[in-house]
Amino acid sequence: MTENVINLHKDTDPPADAGTVTTLTVVTDLAPAPLVPLWVRSGRAIRRIATDERTTTAGRAIARHSLYTFNGGRIMARRTWDGRTGARYERMLRAAEAQGNLEVAEEWEERLQRFRDARHRRRMDLLHSPLDAAKGVAVGTGMSIGILVALGIVMALNTKDVKDVITPLSATIEFIGALIHIVQVIWPYAVVLGPLFALLGMWSVGRQQQAAPQWALPANVRSGEGEPITPSIVVKALRDLGIPALRNAIKEMGDVGASMLSPITIAGCGVEVDVTLPSGVSTNEVQQRRRKLAENLTRHEHEVFITIPEAARTVRLWVADSGALDEPIGPSPLVTDESLTANYKTGRAPWGQDLRGDAAALSLYQRHLLITGLSNQGKTASLRSLALWAALDKTVEFRLADLKGGDWAMFDGIATVLIQGPTDEHVIEATEMVEAVVDEMNRRIAARQHDPSMVFDPLICIVDEAQVAFMCPVKDDEGRPYGGSKATSRYFMAVRKIHNQGRVVNVLMWQGTQDPTDQNLPKLVREGAHTRAALALGTESQAVMALGEKAVNGGAAPNLLRPGLDKGTLVVASDGIDIPKGQSSITVRTHFIGDDDAKAIAARAKAMRSGVTTLHVIEKGVERDALADIASVLGSDARVRTQEVINRLAALDADAYGGWSFLDLKRVLDAAGAEPYKSDGRMVVARDRVTTALANRDADGSASASE
Repeated sequence: MTENVINLHKDTDPPADAGTVTTLTVVTDLAPAPLVPLWVRSGRAIRRIATDERTTTAGRAIARHSLYTFNGGRIMARRTWDGRTGARYERMLRAAEAQGNLEVAEEWEERLQRFRDARHRRRMDLLHSPLDAAKGVAVGTGMSIGILVALGIVMALNTKDVKDVITPLSATIEFIGALIHIVQVIWPYAVVLGPLFALLGMWSVGRQQQAAPQWALPANVRSGEGEPITPSIVVKALRDLGIPALRNAIKEMGDVGASMLSPITIAGCGVEVDVTLPSGVSTNEVQQRRRKLAENLTRHEHEVFITIPEAARTVRLWVADSGALDEPIGPSPLVTDESLTANYKTGRAPWGQDLRGDAAALSLYQRHLLITGLSNQGKTASLRSLALWAALDKTVEFRLADLKGGDWAMFDGIATVLIQGPTDEHVIEATEMVEAVVDEMNRRIAARQHDPSMVFDPLICIVDEAQVAFMCPVKDDEGRPYGGSKATSRYFMAVRKIHNQGRVVNVLMWQGTQDPTDQNLPKLVREGAHTRAALALGTESQAVMALGEKAVNGGAAPNLLRPGLDKGTLVVASDGIDIPKGQSSITVRTHFIGDDDAKAIAARAKAMRSGVTTLHVIEKGVERDALADIASVLGSDARVRTQEVINRLAALDADAYGGWSFLDLKRVLDAAGAEPYKSDGRMVVARDRVTTALANRDADGSASASE
């Protein structure tokens, strides 16, 4: 761009005394603004108008109401056709044949034949109806005229006027003429309004059925959030799953695809329905499309559960009310009922609620337990709530290792052994604790061989965060690893021995572990548990590890639970909990018991037990003082059965006391002058005798030393 300067003076060079020279700058080569073609500007304006929210809303409204009217007419026409023909019976017949139900098919075929016979009789009657109608009209007209004439005669006799004879007849004729006149006046309006009312009726039917595409429906209807589950919605959801055989079968059935469904029943915070699949459709095809089915039902994936009942070709759908699974289920009965006690043999631990809203209670009697899941999903809380209930039975003994530390501190004074910590040293102590339980189990088995009628108090060995033990790389002095899954692994072999033989003498193994793999949860260990439960997991293979292939094939899917959102929700496979008939697992939303409430429950359990000495560190290679150890395990109890004293000594030091019998205990007590005696038919050890003997012995030792 250039500038031309124009001098306002005529001279080329301005005089020296000239004043300020005014110049005018003129832009001579400025390029003109490009001209936009009219058709381009028009297109932009049209696009702006077409994409405007008001335009699209109006367009959807026009399309929606037009389709309401059109599809409403189709629905009314179909209903009329069904009422006048045997189409309904034929669809029912095809549906029964598609399901392979020949008895129902024969029933509908019989109904169709009866309908055709009745229709044939009606059509034959129409051949005689014109003559019968003419006779009826003639007779009716003659009788009416006769009645009117008779009425006129009565009026004439009364008024003494002969003209009144035809008065009723003429009045009737005038009334008929008035009706004809009214019809003549109304008819032009009826011709116009009649079709309008018909269109309004079709629109009303279409609107009631929402007979329009999803894109044309209002936003609040399109979302379908919280939409009630009806047979038609379930059938549409199944039809749109993308399974050709299922879609074709439903299409063949017509609108009666709901014949596949059982009655929809309310089940807790949702509904339940059984779906009998047509021939050629397998149950796993539906299971594999759980997310799509949930979305078709306007639900989230976690709000739809698919299980396999006993009936062949049948899937059971449980569909939650929208958002219901995000609501808490309330406190545990252990918290709300302070008088609640437990019975290990006959009772059931209140664990939570199933999806139907019913109480879910678990029997612990002679069942090994395994709970697994991802980290921070409520594994310890779920396991601890069972232990807290069992602690309310004072006959249950606990030996406990928390390989994380801090979550089981309230069991100090309840458990005879309590190990807390994640280090290799804690794993070593936990392993030796489990091995001591194996020794106790073997002692019980040997005692039972001599007396098969013997019944032992339950002993529950709990290892929380058991993956730490399985993954421990430390070896003992003989080169045997504490962790691992080989025959040389001390922890692995101890757990296997308890799984194999512990149940018959009431010695149980409970384990909690996270993020299961073949390395941190060996196959033989996880399959040795009678009760297996899983919180949210990452993959289906982990679900198989946690619950077993049978449970997963039957619909168990802890890998579909939402990490972080479904905390405390477990999928349980066990014969110790009530599972609906035909299913292999049940989903339980467990009660959460916080630390403060857990401490209060533990305090009640301690009060029932009259004091238990808890061993926190297992001492090895130390010369034991048998009489002092007996005094320590007696605790605050006035007297304890001799067998219980032996059990407590074995828990204190399995190496020193694991092989003790009644004779060994009696030998030490007799030598100290604290002989056991019989009370209520059982041999017991008195605390006063032991403490007196211990005091006298210490006094004698001091006297000897002074001398």
